[in-house]
Amino acid sequence: MRIKIGYDLVFDVPAPVSMMLMLYVHPSRGADLEEPERIVVEPGLPVKEFVDLYGNWVGRIAAPAGKVRLTYDNVVRDSGEREPGIEGARLHPVEELPDECLPYLLASRYCEVDKMVPMAWDLFGKTPATWERVAAVVEWVHGHITFGYQFASATKTAADVCEGKQGVCRDFQHLAITMLRALNVPARYATGYLGDIGVPVAPFPMDFSAWLEVYLGGRWYSMDARHNQRRIGRILMARGRDAVDVAMTTSFGAAKLEKFLVWTDELKE
Repeated sequence: MRIKIGYDLVFDVPAPVSMMLMLYVHPSRGADLEEPERIVVEPGLPVKEFVDLYGNWVGRIAAPAGKVRLTYDNVVRDSGEREPGIEGARLHPVEELPDECLPYLLASRYCEVDKMVPMAWDLFGKTPATWERVAAVVEWVHGHITFGYQFASATKTAADVCEGKQGVCRDFQHLAITMLRALNVPARYATGYLGDIGVPVAPFPMDFSAWLEVYLGGRWYSMDARHNQRRIGRILMARGRDAVDVAMTTSFGAAKLEKFLVWTDELKE
């Protein structure tokens, strides 16, 4: 399967500002791209690139005052198969976990693990200490939260989402991640492209998507507390502890987003 991906973003910048761009496909999918990675910046600006602490490919620009446009267009090859499910995967006790998993058991900006430990064990402590516990958490979050773009908030934490029962895709993932970490299951935040492939077309403009990754049976599995189903064509861009680590753009000063267009379309052979 071939999937056309890309975006067209325009910012209004009142004064020169440094910007960090996490707008590349993740290096783990680099070999699947048909063209080299390139963000086009208007006006023409150099993009300094580096790999961050979590293995994500990141760009930096010094944006001048005025309009700044970021565009990207590529085609990625995908297996066309649904992502694997967690059924039968082993839930590891903490003492068996690799060292690199331990940060994903801890609290982070949007995931107040310490605050939600009692609730997590009250809700899920009697579930089997297997993959079924993970599935129960994701299913509960999926049914507990109402989705709506009008519920978006840059400061909303997992505890806020749990109380208000409303949110966007990142809020579903933050709550599920927090519950899983509270139950000693390593979980991390991921973001990227997710088109309406193999599912009914959603009545919303295309957007970047958030999901979570959980460590079971010696590997990481993608799961999605918003959709709660295995999907086709999920294209990873970045992963980290929560949304702070994988913000699509971070401006160290004022920069107002004026245009936001994303595409993720299956190409017919």
